[in-house]
Amino acid sequence: MEITRLFDFLTHQLENNPLPDALVSKTSGAWVKTSTQEYQDQANQISRGLLRMGIKPGDHIALITTTNRTEWNIMDIGLQQIGVISVPVYPSISPEEYEYIFNQAKISFSFVSDKELYEKMMKTKPNTPDLVGVYTFDEVADAPNWKEILDMGEDDSNQGEVDAIKDSIKNDDVVTIIYTSGTTGKPKGVVLSHNNIVSNVLASKERVPDMGDNARAMSFLPICHVFERMLIYLYQYNAIPIYYAESIESIGDNLKELKPTVMTVVPRLVEKVYAKIYDTGSNAGGIKTKLFMWALDLVKDFTPYKEMPFMWKLKYKFASATVFKKWREGVGGNMVCMVSGSAKLSPRLNRLFWAAGIPIIEGYGLTETSPVISVNSMDPKGFAIGSVGSALDKVDIRIAEDGEIQVKGPNVFQEYYQQPEKTAEVFTEDGYFMTGDIGEIKDGLLFITDRKKQIFKTSGGKYVAPQIIENAMKAIPFIEQIMVVGEGQKMPCAIIQPNFDYVREFIKRNDLPFDNPSNEEIANAPSLKSLIEEQIKVVNRQFGKWEQVKKFELTPDVWTIEDGLLTPTLKHKRKNIQEKYQDLYDKMYDETY
Repeated sequence: MEITRLFDFLTHQLENNPLPDALVSKTSGAWVKTSTQEYQDQANQISRGLLRMGIKPGDHIALITTTNRTEWNIMDIGLQQIGVISVPVYPSISPEEYEYIFNQAKISFSFVSDKELYEKMMKTKPNTPDLVGVYTFDEVADAPNWKEILDMGEDDSNQGEVDAIKDSIKNDDVVTIIYTSGTTGKPKGVVLSHNNIVSNVLASKERVPDMGDNARAMSFLPICHVFERMLIYLYQYNAIPIYYAESIESIGDNLKELKPTVMTVVPRLVEKVYAKIYDTGSNAGGIKTKLFMWALDLVKDFTPYKEMPFMWKLKYKFASATVFKKWREGVGGNMVCMVSGSAKLSPRLNRLFWAAGIPIIEGYGLTETSPVISVNSMDPKGFAIGSVGSALDKVDIRIAEDGEIQVKGPNVFQEYYQQPEKTAEVFTEDGYFMTGDIGEIKDGLLFITDRKKQIFKTSGGKYVAPQIIENAMKAIPFIEQIMVVGEGQKMPCAIIQPNFDYVREFIKRNDLPFDNPSNEEIANAPSLKSLIEEQIKVVNRQFGKWEQVKKFELTPDVWTIEDGLLTPTLKHKRKNIQEKYQDLYDKMYDETY
């Protein structure tokens, strides 16, 4: 069958390779499997039930979940089949952002995962006049439950109406509005059609390696983000069972329990995994630490697919069987590849994980491009450490005179919802979408340099790309978050949030004279600042003198989404961070200090 609409992926799986475990979530301590047939049947029930409630094609319904779960997918297909436009929303945004999105999109109903979100919605409801009702997936006292819609759809006498609407849906019809978690200003509603996402799934499929007969995907990145959502459709197309991690805290246990072959990651997770590995290996003591350090040194220049000398291969075989075997076991032992997106991955870490036998395929894209523009493959000709691969089929990439990456293709969004001026601002006269990112193409592969709007010029006239410096500095285990500043100043400096948990472990392990210090005590400890300073000096060596971080200050707070310092995809809200820590900024640039 030809796939032109998103719900066709489920039909394709049902007709060609139905699974007993199409979707799997943990409920009350047990993994609950939903087969392909059950998935389709329940989606039909939702469609029938919603029609009986008076929902019409073109209505807007919000889906919000704290963690990924089966019910979200069933709702997603149930909405699509009757032409309802889904508006997935992050669970962690502020009440003001909820109000803005719900009012701008005229949300009529919202389906939320749990009691906390239900209460959040009910506080927002008086200020969102279009919102008729809120349903929950969990059983919540006095709250309408999504099972009521399922029950309303038990009677299949109106299935003909569902089928008629389904048949009338075209590939260029709007399927979803995804609000970007922008680092500045109010969220913008990215309007995507079936074809936008379908074309991206079909083109991305060519870059994903064969997972074998025992393929299994583990999903934990927010499904409201188009990156994870697109890959969920891709897994369905490839008939790969999808297991949802219980929470971000349980990922380690879930990996060992589920032994997945594929999962999506963001660079910050890779950094945290490596920091834990390094901490364990470097503090094992004796021969174990020496062996660990020897293995890291052996592969520091590792390049996938490059032919190496015979003696190196022998050493590597030993390192793989001793040191790197434990890395592979830590991610379940069956990982064929991880797919990384959302931000730039450190080339050094990518190299190390490939050497350990855990390939990471790095890609690039935006919500506005559904999301993938380019991605590496596991083919030697389509891969390079540090690159984000070549353009997907039918996607055209060009580099503007100022270095900006511009894109045209079937994956590019239709508009920002009800914001024609904002839409016009991001397209060239000849129809290319301006990504706002700076990059270059070498041997057909795209390399990202920085965000166009984040590059700044020092008072000496030198340009600085902060993200490159930040990514390098995050390899320092004492650093959890870092923002490089210096617009119009004589030198770059940095505002840093320490990795408080790591610092406390370090203090305990080294018997330092601190008794369970508070975050504020850690941020104000001269000894910690000296430790970080020494490591920053080492990282600085890879940059030009004008790019090196000369001063830094530590914040006593954890940077969070709730405090408005991070976006839901964990990007820095730079303006907010600088405003909150203006005193630290002034201190770094005050000549009297």
